[in-house]
Amino acid sequence: MSCIRFNTPAQLAQMRAMAPAMLTSEQAATLHPAPEVTDSKIQRLRRLAVDTNPKIRESVASSYHTPADVFEALARDPDEGVRACVARNESAPCDVLRALVNDPSERVRGFLALNFYVPDDAMALLADDRSNTVRGLVGWKTELAHSK
Repeated sequence: MSCIRFNTPAQLAQMRAMAPAMLTSEQAATLHPAPEVTDSKIQRLRRLAVDTNPKIRESVASSYHTPADVFEALARDPDEGVRACVARNESAPCDVLRALVNDPSERVRGFLALNFYVPDDAMALLADDRSNTVRGLVGWKTELAHSK
């Protein structure tokens, strides 16, 4: 048995005619809206932010709906992965992102360097970071921003 498929011109035309249309991200979002953020969702995020499992706390740190005070607490989390999720979250408050500039983890500072919402003063500090990797990421992001 062969796994090679031979389609006739008529079959190919029919497959093209039946192919689904590609949607833009805006069209897909309109068709599948996210549920609205409710008080119960915020309460759930607060409860999950203190879970013993760091992966659960990472999910809270990655949420765009996490309250500022929860971001502040997660930025001081003992788990590097949780702090890294805060560092790369574009909705984290600027003061929280600034506080992560001096994080002992190169991984956290690296994700911070890639976040386009980090304030300029924090980026200036990252540009002089002790890590070659972090400094390289700052340079790469700067080049990327200027090429747009």
